[in-house]
Amino acid sequence: MPFLLPKLYPITDTSISSLSHAEQIERLAAGGASLIQLREKHASPREFYRAALEAMIVAKRLGVQLVVNDRVDIAIAVKADGVHLGQDDLPPGKARMLLGQDRIIGFSTHTLDQALEANSAPVDYIAIGPVFPTSTKENPDAIVGTANIREIKSRISKPLVAIGGITLESARSLIDAGADSVAVISDLLAATDITERTRRFLELLA
Repeated sequence: MPFLLPKLYPITDTSISSLSHAEQIERLAAGGASLIQLREKHASPREFYRAALEAMIVAKRLGVQLVVNDRVDIAIAVKADGVHLGQDDLPPGKARMLLGQDRIIGFSTHTLDQALEANSAPVDYIAIGPVFPTSTKENPDAIVGTANIREIKSRISKPLVAIGGITLESARSLIDAGADSVAVISDLLAATDITERTRRFLELLA
């Protein structure tokens, strides 16, 4: 399946949603999500592997592309569509050697300099954030802000994903500022109806 970066990029979180990763994928996909990141910061590697395997079965059935956060080994083991790497994870070049040319590789950045460096790396998209204050990271980096999105986008050639504290009310402004996609966690997963919330995001961003 070719990689097409959608305007909405949901990220799973079991603590916010109180649902398994597989259940979250079911609900997000029902709302129209086509690319989902599997994020697990608290489970053991064995538990994450089992959850990722279950999630991948659901994703394949629903035709959704699944990207595993941080763990290249688990992405390979469950045959995920790709991996999302942070600044302290395996370097993109090494990950590309392990994953091959057909898998998705995303890379987190927090400053203009990091984004410029990532632009020459073998990645498919660059994430920048946190754009706004966020509660999903224990020690978040400095706030990027909407104005910096426009400058960063003007200086890179790869797709740009804005992340961090994004809500239904703020998402459109980031697309208008130049972001190709918005990654959302809390404002999707804390909703009473995740499927309907996903639909509303996609309608807003269309």
